[in-house]
Amino acid sequence: MYQAVKPRVVEGGMARTRPWLLLLVGLALAAAVVALAGDVRNLGARLAGVRWGYVVVALGLSVCNYAGRWLRWQVYLRRQGVDVPLASSVIVFGAGLSLAITPAKLGELAKSLLLRQMHGIPTPRTAPIVLAERVTDLVALLLIAIAGVALYGLAPGLVASASAVIGAGLVLLAWPRPARAVIHLVTRPARTRRLRAPLWAMYDDLASLCRPGQLAVATAIAVPSWLCECIGFGVILRAFADTSVPAGTAALIYAATTIAGALSFLPGGLGVTEGAMTLMLMKGGGVITSGTAVAATLLTRFATLWFGVLVGVAFMVLARRRIARTPASTPATAPETTPASTPETTPATAATATGDPAAAEEPPTPSPGILSP
Repeated sequence: MYQAVKPRVVEGGMARTRPWLLLLVGLALAAAVVALAGDVRNLGARLAGVRWGYVVVALGLSVCNYAGRWLRWQVYLRRQGVDVPLASSVIVFGAGLSLAITPAKLGELAKSLLLRQMHGIPTPRTAPIVLAERVTDLVALLLIAIAGVALYGLAPGLVASASAVIGAGLVLLAWPRPARAVIHLVTRPARTRRLRAPLWAMYDDLASLCRPGQLAVATAIAVPSWLCECIGFGVILRAFADTSVPAGTAALIYAATTIAGALSFLPGGLGVTEGAMTLMLMKGGGVITSGTAVAATLLTRFATLWFGVLVGVAFMVLARRRIARTPASTPATAPETTPASTPETTPATAATATGDPAAAEEPPTPSPGILSP
């Protein structure tokens, strides 16, 4: 069994400052889009006329989205051989929601740190799960967007561009050789060369989680989860009495703009998602005014992004309290390995033993990629 360890405080002002600078940039972009796309002076009047019961329903649908994504998280934990108490799994997943305002939600890698601090689970075992979650999120949203384009013909260029980017990523996961070539190129400078072996290992773990069978199961969970928030967007539009937007169009707009925000790598997609959502509503969203489009966009972002952050903060407090109650112990120890699981000597370990740096440049045996059964 893994032993719990005490939390470690990581120092470094710059590491904490840069994400906040990006967040401020995203907020500034969002404010600029709102000011340009709608009459800000009438925004208060628009919000005053909202039927708030619809917003409550949208919040409930966001909770359904979180529940579905937690189920996928649990499936991935089992796939990685990680067995933690159900309460810990819920708390750690919920705490990750507080970091949704990081670029591409990669701040959710903190879930791996929380599992290590609470139960001594090695971080490399669970970090690939967070990356696999992002992959299946994008695939699920893309499927919803493609269905919307087929039915309504709105934003085909945006969806086609997203399809190309996501498709290229899946090809790299399926085809190890070019992926390893990219990693080799990125880590060629001496400053980043030490990251080569960890990136190769991370790629292998991510590719194993994204093989066809595993990818299909995770995506089958993710599609209805994200459909809940797509429907929630349509419900919020119904909260405005003077608005008429088909539910399918609303789902397409929400899926496409969420993908655009994720691929922008701005914190929470701030600025990009709001701008695209407002403009798509005004261009082809049905019967809606510019002021209502802005108000609906802001309410939607509150009911999805910011509501999730608030829920995540509450779970993060619970996680920190649980960690604080964890008695200090020796560093986590992995389970005893059997002869069958004893790692083989790799070029990197051989280089360490022999002092030959050239041997470390050779990659380990290629992963079969996601095309393997």
